Amino acid sequence: MSDKAGSNEYPTNELMVARRNAACPSGLPSKSGIYAAKAQGAEMWDVEGKRYIDFIAGIGVLNVGHNHPRVMAAAREQMEKVVHTCFGVAQYEPYIELAERLNDLVRHAGGGKSDYKTMFMNTGSEATEHVCKFARRITGRPGLISFEGSFHGRTLLATALTGKARPYKEGFGPLPGDVYHAPYPHEYKGMSSQGALNCLKHIFETSIAPSDVAAILIEPVQGEGGFVPAPRAFLQGLRKICDEHGIMFIADEVQTGFARTGTMFAIEQSGVEPDFLVCAKSIAGGFPLSAVIGKADLFDSIAPGGMGSTYGGNPVACAAALAVLDVIEEDGLIQRAEEIGAKVEARWNELAQGVGKGTFGDVRRVGAMAAVEMVVDGDPMKPNAEAAAKIQGRARELGLITLTAGKKAQVIRTHVPLVASDALIDEGLDIFAQATKDVLG
Repeated sequence: MSDKAGSNEYPTNELMVARRNAACPSGLPSKSGIYAAKAQGAEMWDVEGKRYIDFIAGIGVLNVGHNHPRVMAAAREQMEKVVHTCFGVAQYEPYIELAERLNDLVRHAGGGKSDYKTMFMNTGSEATEHVCKFARRITGRPGLISFEGSFHGRTLLATALTGKARPYKEGFGPLPGDVYHAPYPHEYKGMSSQGALNCLKHIFETSIAPSDVAAILIEPVQGEGGFVPAPRAFLQGLRKICDEHGIMFIADEVQTGFARTGTMFAIEQSGVEPDFLVCAKSIAGGFPLSAVIGKADLFDSIAPGGMGSTYGGNPVACAAALAVLDVIEEDGLIQRAEEIGAKVEARWNELAQGVGKGTFGDVRRVGAMAAVEMVVDGDPMKPNAEAAAKIQGRARELGLITLTAGKKAQVIRTHVPLVASDALIDEGLDIFAQATKDVLG
């Protein structure tokens, strides 16, 4: 690095830590100590020039990788035309075109039975807040049900819906009421699909009558919960319950959407048609954008003025999102997700049979959403957060970025950008294997 390293022009990581601690609240996550200077594809370089292979992609935001050329070109072109009007003041084609394309994609994911419409916001939390508000308005009911281990955002209602107390809920109450949490199916931990459905029916008997429930909100694959997929039978059973009682079925695809799971949306794999679907993260290749996509007749029951957003559906973000959809289709990223996931799964299973034996528990994936659960002595009920943290930390020292998840942060998960080459993925997996050997060997 230049002899100016350490100056404001060429900062070091150490200097950035000091500036960050002085300028930003301590409650903001800051686990890695990495201060990014540039990124491309599945690689990132910090302010000191150290290279990292990025296996987390902004927590699932960059399915098409950092700074994808076609996405950046679309954003620049739109910036030369219109940056902001507020869609409620002066409307514009990128918003409408993106809505059209998403409506078609969700209609296909749901089996082609219903027409959909779309509105845009800025973040996943905001989309969650809106969709729950809409469900209450449509049904005239107050109750909302989500699942233990879920994550739906950090705004007040989204925090109430999230199924993990620390660090998301502790000390932030009182949270909005009429929110209930049901067990999420997880065979590895002993909760079957039928058992989870029985628990939901128990909630109807003891906590809230189904006639008072507006919506059930579920991640088809839990993200923060540890990349746990909801079995097809469970999702179909949940849809049946919703139909029986007039409850809205809402699929939270903020983390699972846009080819990550080997289909455009994860719900497509279940044969279940959602009433509403919320998405964000990889929708726009790093530009802030989220969406609520709902059945047209339901959406149109909301009176004019009952929805809106000053920045939601920003023209630049919409242009970027259109390019993302083009890249996914033209570059075959849906199929690529399956190839990447299989590669990661195979290497982690090798480690589970070798140096990770007894510590690597369940290795699971849906498409490219791959995770390994760290346990003590092979016991699924004994989470090993210490091993997960040490392997993650050692991998970072060696130049690989990963992330933990799960109720006790005992799961290591990956969001490999779907544009990553086999050579780069193999390099990252070699680093992960070395980190595992360094910690467990």
